[in-house]
Amino acid sequence: MNLLSRKHSVFGPASFYREALAVALPVMAQQLIQSLVSLIDNFMVAGLGDAKMASVNVANQVNFVYFVLMFTLSGAGGVYLSQYRGAGDEEGMQQAFRFKAIMTLVLSTLYMLLCQAIPEQLIGMMTIGNAARDEIIPLGANYLRSVSWLFLPMGLSQAIGSAFREIGRPKVPLVISVVATLINTFLNWVFIYGNLGAPRMEIMGAALATNIARGFELLAFLAYARQAKPGFYVPLSRLFKARWPLFIEILRKSGLMVLSEASWVVSETVTTALYNGRGGAEVVAGMSAGWAIANIFFLVFTGIHVSTGVIVGGALGGDRLSEAKDKARWMMSGSVIAGATLGLLQTASLLAVPYIFMNLTLEATAVTRGLIIVISAYLPLWSLLNAQFAVSRAGGDMMMGVAVDVGVTYGAFIPGAFAIALLTPIGPVGMYAILKITDFMKWFIAKEWLKKERWVVNLAKPVAAA
Repeated sequence: MNLLSRKHSVFGPASFYREALAVALPVMAQQLIQSLVSLIDNFMVAGLGDAKMASVNVANQVNFVYFVLMFTLSGAGGVYLSQYRGAGDEEGMQQAFRFKAIMTLVLSTLYMLLCQAIPEQLIGMMTIGNAARDEIIPLGANYLRSVSWLFLPMGLSQAIGSAFREIGRPKVPLVISVVATLINTFLNWVFIYGNLGAPRMEIMGAALATNIARGFELLAFLAYARQAKPGFYVPLSRLFKARWPLFIEILRKSGLMVLSEASWVVSETVTTALYNGRGGAEVVAGMSAGWAIANIFFLVFTGIHVSTGVIVGGALGGDRLSEAKDKARWMMSGSVIAGATLGLLQTASLLAVPYIFMNLTLEATAVTRGLIIVISAYLPLWSLLNAQFAVSRAGGDMMMGVAVDVGVTYGAFIPGAFAIALLTPIGPVGMYAILKITDFMKWFIAKEWLKKERWVVNLAKPVAAA
């Protein structure tokens, strides 16, 4: 059955999904490996007890804000990079890469300075009301200050690695990340517990291992990019030779994207602080363990975003607008099936919880189990939401994210979180399950917005002409 005969169908032909999987699977494999290493990190740190595991994970909850903003800025440049690739414009690709690299470096520098200056205050904001707060803050602050040095290499690595994915070469960042994560895991074993004659550094050993692995990752990306010279490649010495009018245009468009993601990440950070206040170290450790497992299955989101950007963005940049609309619809339909499948697999992972986190208390383990069940139920919806956002952004329509994230988050999600926290004794897992019902509102608004087809735009043509 050819492309024309599938026009307006809900699902695309098998050839389309093979194309999407060819892009998505290496990306998902990369995230799977990173998530497994994160799980191993949590397993190793869990052996130090609830309080030390909680301190590391509270620090990572603070870092989550930085990660989301970094990925968002990099993704904004990636929208243009994918479309310029579709148009065959290498100069445009290089300018889009410059935006990605410059913005991630600026953000990483600012965040590193913040973590060096006020780590105690950052950890303190996330542990208000927690029974183990006095123990968690100094441990978490020391870890945050030590690990913040990795943000500069991480920012540039993100720009290079994501650029390879956006030009349809996802195996390159996969291989480099595999090696980096193996280094990280090995050094965790060495430094956390003092193996092979190394000093026993506990959570500070985890920070040192991560810094070394990220440094290696950046050097590997730089060396490979210099040797392979992909279409987006520019030497570091010419990184700031940007076409500034285009830079400003991407920044202007990405401002809405950043606002959307910032509103979401702030809401997640605020509610995480509220969850942390529903008990002691067992709540923080239990929720963190649940997220460590869930992150393995969240690989579907990255696969959806990257494959949508490459396939739909490439069609838009090539001025094949009708084709882009068909492929966007097929991508959204397929995302629901992918989310449901991974939701079932995640539910099955409950059997492994007692073995992976055997050193956690029974109370913390119960929290972990509950969170996994809730997340599994929401995975099909979240996969569809991610596909809706990816389609919108592939055509440069950043306003949808503002309408969906800002509107629902501050109109329903945040008020609901404070109402439940202040007026009820509901635990953290129950709170999370109830609050995420608001994501059905996001899906409906996004569905109606996409019908207007504001995203069906060839960004490469008007920008190149300018």
